Amino acid sequence: MTGTAGFPVPAAKPGFRFRRLEKPEEFRAAEELQREAVGMEGETPTGSTVERVMQDHGGLVLGAFADIYLAGVTVGFIGWDGRELYHYLHVAAVRPEYQNHQVGYRLLAYLREEVLGQGLPRVRWVLDPLQSRAAHVSVRKLGAAPDRYHPHYFGRLDSAADRGIETDRLTVTWELPAPAIEARLAGTHPTPEEDRRRWERSSAIVETDLSDEGFRRPVAVAEPGGPEAHLEIPFDVAAIRDNAPAGLRTWRHAVRDAFRAAFDLGYLVDDFAVLPVDHERRSFYLLHRSKGAPGPPPDGPGTVGSK
Repeated sequence: MTGTAGFPVPAAKPGFRFRRLEKPEEFRAAEELQREAVGMEGETPTGSTVERVMQDHGGLVLGAFADIYLAGVTVGFIGWDGRELYHYLHVAAVRPEYQNHQVGYRLLAYLREEVLGQGLPRVRWVLDPLQSRAAHVSVRKLGAAPDRYHPHYFGRLDSAADRGIETDRLTVTWELPAPAIEARLAGTHPTPEEDRRRWERSSAIVETDLSDEGFRRPVAVAEPGGPEAHLEIPFDVAAIRDNAPAGLRTWRHAVRDAFRAAFDLGYLVDDFAVLPVDHERRSFYLLHRSKGAPGPPPDGPGTVGSK
């Protein structure tokens, strides 16, 4: 399969088809899918009537279908930031039973083709910075770049992932025609050895150790120093929520302080990696210092805070 920009994009595996939603019952199915995928109770997902209107007036409501069964959906609309138009991806949801089939990744690759067909050069969305799976797909596989941190962005939410924790979010920007994005979608990524070497030579922003329950926890946040840095998040935040819930708030505030320090000093996120370290899988945002960014203070990186 060749995309709009003339390079291969991930082909749909047999059994999955990707297209715009069309029928009223498909929009109702999308509403129910969101409720199931996100674990919503008090909160209401994007309504089927709103989705239908969005589809007919510049938005995109796309589905991944297993035969006639809706397995995944994206909901988005045209955004405006005062300077340019872009596509804002509001919802990307996959039914739990399909979440290990790369449905979300392939659905977003299809979204890219649709947005380019509208003449828009970029897509933006927000993600929870503690969610390793979301960061892996968004940053590692798609090449989107986190560029702004929002503390408690949505206020209180009653979804399974947000219940009892502040809803911090990262805005990410996906530059659709960029050669680096084309390379990511074509399957070009750093090797595990390259990831390891980069991690070893970069400075740690979040320092962690193991808790009594056996889960990694932040113990300090430091300003980054040198040309490269890494920022650790939980490998499996759901396991912490289920088994050591007191650690969620510690992670949330440590990662908030870390991103603020990194962005203030001109560091940019350009990749995400999951690394085996001493027989433990750990997740890291990988950053580099942008040109013209201020260097570290004369006595080296400073401590932002400790937990």
